[in-house]
Amino acid sequence: MKNSILFLTLALLFIWQCTTAPALKKWIPYDETEELAQNATNKNPRLRYKRIQSKHTDKNSLFIPFENELIQFESSYARLSPFILERSIPELQSAVASGIFSYEELTLFYLYRIYRYETDPTLYLNAILALNPDVVQEAREKDLDQKKAEEFPLYGMPILLKDNINTANMPTTAGAAVFKKNQTKEDAYIVNQLKKHGALILGKLNLSEWAYYFCEGCPLGYSALGGQTLNPYGRKVFESGGSSSGSGVAAGANYAVATVGTETSGSILSPAAKNALFGLKPTIGAVSRSGIIPISSTFDTAGPMTKTVVDNLLLYNALIGYDKNDLYSYAAKPLEIAALDMASLKGKRFGMVDTDAQDSLLQRAAKEIQQAGGEVIEVTLPEIDLDLFVQILDTDMKVDLPKYIASYGHESLSVKNIADIIAFNNQNADLHAPYGQGIFKSIAKDTTDYEAFQIKKKAFMKELTLALDSLLEKHQLDAFLTLDYFTSSYLATSHYSAIGIPIGYYEDGKPQNMSMIAKGKQEQLLIEMAAAYEKIAPYRKLPEFYP
Repeated sequence: MKNSILFLTLALLFIWQCTTAPALKKWIPYDETEELAQNATNKNPRLRYKRIQSKHTDKNSLFIPFENELIQFESSYARLSPFILERSIPELQSAVASGIFSYEELTLFYLYRIYRYETDPTLYLNAILALNPDVVQEAREKDLDQKKAEEFPLYGMPILLKDNINTANMPTTAGAAVFKKNQTKEDAYIVNQLKKHGALILGKLNLSEWAYYFCEGCPLGYSALGGQTLNPYGRKVFESGGSSSGSGVAAGANYAVATVGTETSGSILSPAAKNALFGLKPTIGAVSRSGIIPISSTFDTAGPMTKTVVDNLLLYNALIGYDKNDLYSYAAKPLEIAALDMASLKGKRFGMVDTDAQDSLLQRAAKEIQQAGGEVIEVTLPEIDLDLFVQILDTDMKVDLPKYIASYGHESLSVKNIADIIAFNNQNADLHAPYGQGIFKSIAKDTTDYEAFQIKKKAFMKELTLALDSLLEKHQLDAFLTLDYFTSSYLATSHYSAIGIPIGYYEDGKPQNMSMIAKGKQEQLLIEMAAAYEKIAPYRKLPEFYP
């Protein structure tokens, strides 16, 4: 009898502990009808959302691997915020070396911050598609040998990746329902590079589905799997930029130390501008494309998106590397960090693109450059055949995407090409493609002879490159100046490089960037000029509602 009473008492105590133990706040989907109606008459058609929440993904599943750690970490979050938010990689490494926090605590800080905002129905940003379930354990292992940070600046730093970059322990989806279970066997080349430099892969980021080469006139930052990415500087007020929408939003909101995006034509520069970030579009071939879901093998690249110039340099240095499997790959030189201290705009000459010259923030930036000893003149860019540019994208994607599926796609994928993807989406168009598949349908109908077209493509690229080179030489320019991503087709066609730089905010609070654009393989020049401008005009600030 006594044993029965004891057993019953222990059982009741266990049940009481289970029901009263702290638990993570859960994300609860809600009726967004009224929210959508408010945006239905927005003057920007791309902000007239048909859907905000994802109907494919359960946010709560993101946090299950870290539930106990996040519950215990809650009391540490406020204490560590001043040492982590908006801090550069060198500052974070210094804090770890000083014992202020560990790599594990740094990782938990970002996980908790993501959890805190992404489960709040008034603040969520839909930036995250997946979190690395092993990342806390990986951070603990980094703590066992913190001295490696002396050799590898990215050691122990949590980095988020756009979800068109292969990761072996998380699906790579491009935001598409048909790729929901695309578990690749290997990491992409650049993921291996990051790991070699000691970086922690924190997770995968939402994006404009298929890198915004899928639907016509649809919102930037929407994907079937991730829902609508929202801008931390103005949810449903400002666009998040695309196609690296989640990369921009996550870096802007301090969800990680830094993020990696990809660009074909403006997809790093655009979200960098919308989220007050430094975004580097490298020369094609400096960063491998192997294991990245493509649009165009001619124009695609990956690149860093960061809150500071020094972080941009350090992340770029970790990403670069010669890849024998990438046709355009070359052994890019690491950027020199010591040069940033002495960086100056004195004597630098810039050609401000005349179509952007009336913008108030760009005019102010030009004056600041001149006050620092630089020179700014107006220039007119040569015309570009945008129809031919689009034809390159279409013909490349029609060939390159099936190659990716054949080389990297999971064996369970039911599709082999764009026509198959269209057919899959048509099975439930409202769920899989609420904004249509206009671009994919156009590509599927294209009858261009790919091999014969290569001669025309190369001639087009050479002609534009020579025209831009000539303009730089004629005016003895170091770089062009333009608003964020508005010359992205020129950059892609010429294989020029560019860096987006925050230049302030408009009266309504919308962030703005300028881009410095230089010849290919001029990243050192760009990063030094960006550092010089950052020193005299450090405009970036944390979004008001994400303290």
